[in-house]
Amino acid sequence: MSKPAPSRPRIAKAKRTFCIVASRFNAQYVQGLVDHATEELRALAPEAAISLHRVPGAFEIPVVTRELASRKSTNAVIACGVILQGETNHAQNLSRSVTDALQRIAVEHGVPVINVVLSFDNEAQARARCLANKINRGTEAARAAVEIANVLANLRNKQEAAVSKPPRDHG
Repeated sequence: MSKPAPSRPRIAKAKRTFCIVASRFNAQYVQGLVDHATEELRALAPEAAISLHRVPGAFEIPVVTRELASRKSTNAVIACGVILQGETNHAQNLSRSVTDALQRIAVEHGVPVINVVLSFDNEAQARARCLANKINRGTEAARAAVEIANVLANLRNKQEAAVSKPPRDHG
């Protein structure tokens, strides 16, 4: 059973940049994720620049995500896709492949990648999590993106401050 989205992180006052990479496959559900994520990003980071990059399907999401992450010009990437289970195990293989690739990209490039490439057994599950307001995964993704962008900005600012302090003279 799903729970409502976690509470909102604090509003980001700093200028932030968020990229959404979204599949065209299962367009109705993916668009629901994109709409909810965009709406929540605008509420939480009013000064943020938000860009949307469309790809054919879930399998193409990692290559565009990698390109965006390698540029180091975004605070977080939100990857949106919907995979519906069919009669073979293709959906499970696709989901695992995309998930592994997105995690690898985030770690290698130091850019948060919020994985909202979702696998569902049926369209009723997709409707509930992609189109409804109560447990929308797009809303949750935006909250996670803003929160992790804030955490990394704080860590990186502390590191820059520590590096820029001159050593103390003990003599």
